[in-house]
Order: sequence, then C-alpha cells, then structure tokens
Amino acid sequence: MSDASHENSRPILFVPLGEEETCLYGLHPRNRLFRIAEKAGLAPGHRQGLTEEGARGTILADIGYAWDPAWLTHLLDHPGSVLVIEGKPVLAHCISDAQRAVMLAAMEEGASMDGHGMTAIDPATTELSYHQLRKRDKPFIMALNAANKMEVERALYDASYKGVTDVLTLYLWRKPAFHLTRWAAAAGMSPNMITAIGAAFCVAAFFLFWYGMYWQGVAAGFVFMVLDTVDGKLARCTGTSSWWGNIFDHGIDLVHPPFWWWAWAEGLKVYAAGNMRFEPVYEAAILVAIVGGYIVQRVIEGVFMRRYGMHIHVWREVDSRFRLITARRNPNMVILVGSLLFARPDVGLELVAFWTLISLIFHAVRLAQAEGARMRGEPVTSWLA
Repeated sequence: MSDASHENSRPILFVPLGEEETCLYGLHPRNRLFRIAEKAGLAPGHRQGLTEEGARGTILADIGYAWDPAWLTHLLDHPGSVLVIEGKPVLAHCISDAQRAVMLAAMEEGASMDGHGMTAIDPATTELSYHQLRKRDKPFIMALNAANKMEVERALYDASYKGVTDVLTLYLWRKPAFHLTRWAAAAGMSPNMITAIGAAFCVAAFFLFWYGMYWQGVAAGFVFMVLDTVDGKLARCTGTSSWWGNIFDHGIDLVHPPFWWWAWAEGLKVYAAGNMRFEPVYEAAILVAIVGGYIVQRVIEGVFMRRYGMHIHVWREVDSRFRLITARRNPNMVILVGSLLFARPDVGLELVAFWTLISLIFHAVRLAQAEGARMRGEPVTSWLA
C-alpha cells in the first residue's frame, strides 16, 4: 500500500482546541466532544500531535462553543466547510495541510477567517434535515461559559428531541424530563440504568392494571413513560448511546403496549366488583382490534420504511400531525385516563379499540397513496427534506 493510500484510509481526525472548563451534563467539554466524535466514526486527536499527522482530513473544534451534533454530520458530508460566527471559525473540516494550518491559527488567535478555499457556513441562516430525529431545524451553536451552562444544556437537550412524536412526549413532559436528564447525568447514571428503572415501573403498571388498580397503574405507567424520554436524551446529550441500549430501550417500547391493554381488560373483572367486565367473546374482539391493529400498523410502518427509506410519519405534514395523536401508547393512555375520570375504564378500552382501527385505516390509506404516487413516477420524499 502506498503512503498516499494509507493516509486516505485513515479515519478523519477530530481535534478540540481551547481551554474552556465548563462541564455539560457532568462531562468536561473536551471529553464530551470526543464521545460525540467517536460515535460519528472519527479518530480523537490532540493539538500537540497535529504536526506529525501529515496529509489527513481533520475536523477542528473550538471548545469555547457548544453546538448541535447535527453540525458535525453536516461537515462530514461537506469537506472543506467551516462554521463561522462573526467572522471567526468555530468548527472546520479541513482537507489539506494548508487549510488546517490556516484554521488552527484563526481559532487559536481568535482571528477572522481567511478561508483558504474553504466554504463558510453561517449557522444563523442554515437549516438542516435531521433524518434520525424526524425534523428540520436550524441547529444551534453558542458560546459556552459558566454563566450560560443551563442555557447550553437546554439547547443540547432540545437538539436531541424528535420533531415528530406524540403530543405527550412533545409537550407535556419535555420540561420535567429535561431536569431529570440533568439530574441523572450529575448522579453519574447511564442511559441503560434509566431504562432498567423504567422497565420495572412498566412491569408494575402491568400487574396494577391486571388487578383493577387503574389509578396506581397509571401513576407507574407515567413514571415509565417519562423515563422512556429521559434515557434517550441522556444518551444523546452525553454521547453514550450504544447498540445494546438502543435494542433494550426500543425493544421494551415495541413489546409492552399489548400487554398493558390485555391487563386493562383483565382488570375489569375485579374493578367495581366486576360489574364492568366484558363478555369473553366481546373482550377477545376488543383485544384483537387493539393488539392486531397495533401490530398491523407497525408492519405498515416497516414496509413504508423499507420501500421509501423514511418513516411514514414524515412523508407529508398531515402524517406528522397525525403522529401526535395516532393510536400508540401515550395517546391511548390519554383516552384511558379520561375514562377513569368518569369511572368507566370499560368505555376507555372500547374507545382505544375504535381509535386503533381509525389509525390503522389512516396508515393503510397513506401507504396505498404512496404506492400510487410511486407507480405514477412521482417522487415519494419527506416534507422535511
């Protein structure tokens, strides 16, 4: 292998520059950036060893600034680009020794940028599409110091939030989950620890529903639902996401809802002395509608993802709007809690079955419409792209 080929085969280097010491989510900014860079497939590097690296793609980052990880992905896709704030380079993807030397000097001296052939990006006017988080937004970038630590942590937390999800996750517990995420990071807890605690509450909710203790089950379920938000945000904010953590978290999310609805139906046999229990055949029909509808909707989502490379919820704006209320766990829990307010958990389960069928029809129609568009030669792309 030639020297040139060896250089090109090496991963891009990531080098943080500066002396900022303000910790974010319990991590020194340099260590946190290294974690994010490693997740992106970059090789950690240090200023002292740069002169020995030779010709090698390098991303330089001023640690006096905090930024949305989406910027790193964007720069990886656009070699030779640099984020510039008030004329000063903050994050740069250098593809030559000359560019690296110029960016080093500008970042270390706080000087205005002489581009040296690099493409300047203005963060204030640039929008990016987040495929994984299902949103299109202006990624944040801001100066970091002890005085604005809370503000920066909130920006990082908001950046980790999915743009298309259910109404409870998006609005109701966004704020409490933020403070829980900060507390968990300060306590040194890992995302998998949060997931495990949430799983215990998930199981507790199942048994409480089974014995007709609906309000207690709702309380346990809501704790689980909030922690289900915290674990993912903690992983993204601290750069500690993992393959196993993703399987652990999403596996529980995928499997548990049918068990909750089954337990809710069984709880009717003891709630209010069993006066609201369903006839066996009717109970079976209700559960088939809920569980079967849930499974078929998941299959539709998988087919759509496989055929079009995106979630069905981000095809058109109406799909994203419907995701707020579609028959998933959280919207269904809103229906069931509403039924408890009137002491009619039986009606609540009937309404969940009805809403599941409506949601199933909606998604089936949307899949058919996408197939029709494809057959007509029309592109099926996300409105967020």
